Amino acid sequence: MALDTGSVPEEFRAHPDWKDVVPSVTDAATLGDGLRVAREQCGRSMAELSAVTRVPTRYLLALEQNDFSVLPNRVFSIGYVRVYAAALGLDEQLAVERFKRESPDPCVPLQAPVGVAFEDARRYSPRLIAAGVALVLAVVGWNVFQRVSLMRAAQPSDIAAVPESWTLGAVPGQEAFMRLTAPRPAPPDQTIPALYITPGLETELTGIDPTSPEAMAAAASAATPVQKAFNPRGAIYGASANASQVVIQAREAAGLVVRMADGRVLFARQLAVGDSWRAPVGVSAVVDVSEPAAFDVYLNGEHGGALQATLTPLDQLNTRAQGLARQAAAEVAARTTAARAAAAQAAVGASATMDGAVVGIAAN
Repeated sequence: MALDTGSVPEEFRAHPDWKDVVPSVTDAATLGDGLRVAREQCGRSMAELSAVTRVPTRYLLALEQNDFSVLPNRVFSIGYVRVYAAALGLDEQLAVERFKRESPDPCVPLQAPVGVAFEDARRYSPRLIAAGVALVLAVVGWNVFQRVSLMRAAQPSDIAAVPESWTLGAVPGQEAFMRLTAPRPAPPDQTIPALYITPGLETELTGIDPTSPEAMAAAASAATPVQKAFNPRGAIYGASANASQVVIQAREAAGLVVRMADGRVLFARQLAVGDSWRAPVGVSAVVDVSEPAAFDVYLNGEHGGALQATLTPLDQLNTRAQGLARQAAAEVAARTTAARAAAAQAAVGASATMDGAVVGIAAN
């Protein structure tokens, strides 16, 4: 019995025309010859096998004639070979492997043969290694020879005096001036220049002549001195900045209690150094502190001194801040009016001078 008859389905073995002896697919010259011989020995027609395998007759005939160009794509062709071999009682795997050998897949790229190049490389490797070692030794030897040939023993200089060409262009007596000393300050022309002030601009804006000492002294005596500004150095409690004109800041740790007229407590806290409380505007309350000297009062952002008493009406502080604000606004308005008047007077004087010059030219 052939080696590949074990994969034959049982329905074919029960057929009355079944012959147990089936030649192997590997015994024939080609796959097509093996399939044709197996079909002839089974005594089955091509149409009958086509109906059993559900493979068109032309494809079965192409397999027997080794005309693989008629077959569809490779996946279907391998399937046709498998079912046709099974229907004939042949080993399916042997038939598929022989089909792959006789009809190789053109999509698989060819690979370079291995073994021959390795043998050649192993045959010539001693020569290549020897040539590389010789090249390295030659390069190292050449570099060593060059360094040794350029080496010289130290010898004293033959120069007995400085050659004249080395001092060519030197001026006698200037050796002392060419010594390096400590750095000197920059000359006056390399310092920062003085700030440029447009002539007449300050007089036009302020109404005060900066070149007149009497005007500057009078302006200084009339100007309100600027007090120390409020500097937040801790937590700030109370109203917002745009809704308050009075700020009470703790110079040292002390307690601050603000009570309203009906007895309710508006604010109560032990303030640390630098903590502040902004007083709201239009609220009738009393500021109660444990130590008045421990708190500074700031009116409109400027220092207004310390608290004067343990109990201070908040209306008094707000009224004081509003009065200072009105006074500052009045001073600004007065300075602006004086500046405009001075500018107008200067313009009238300049116009009169120009008119006089025109009349003089016309008279001549």
